[in-house]
Amino acid sequence: MNTLSYKTISANSNTVDKQWVMVDVAGMPLGRMASEVAKIIRGKNKPNYTPHVDCGDNVIVINSDKIELSGDKWKQKVYIRHTGYPGGQRKLTAEQLYNKSSTRLVENAVRGMLPKNKLGAVLYRNLKVFSGSEHTHEGLNPTTIKLSKLK
Repeated sequence: MNTLSYKTISANSNTVDKQWVMVDVAGMPLGRMASEVAKIIRGKNKPNYTPHVDCGDNVIVINSDKIELSGDKWKQKVYIRHTGYPGGQRKLTAEQLYNKSSTRLVENAVRGMLPKNKLGAVLYRNLKVFSGSEHTHEGLNPTTIKLSKLK
């Protein structure tokens, strides 16, 4: 037998099967929820996962205003950004960021678990976060995924 009887199939943009999925994150820990959502966006839960291709699903996250942080993380967890000017470093606690925008905590957590390159920027566009149980993507008929194993 001089040849291989099998062939490794690599996904590309033409062969990938992208779906719309919805995740309800009410009462879930932020980090554990974000890692699972990042896996779905990246496509690591599919058998045809290819690291350099956007083969994941589009994810709609609802009830981001009911996310949980353990311990004193609401006051101790700090989000740092820079304005680009000298002395322009700005800090917000998780509580301040949540009061400003309740979806930003989830967006930042998921973005931090995606690749830090051009593919990561493309993958991040597959995430839609909503603070309530209503969302604007009803016409896409998303399938609901239970992340109940996180509780």
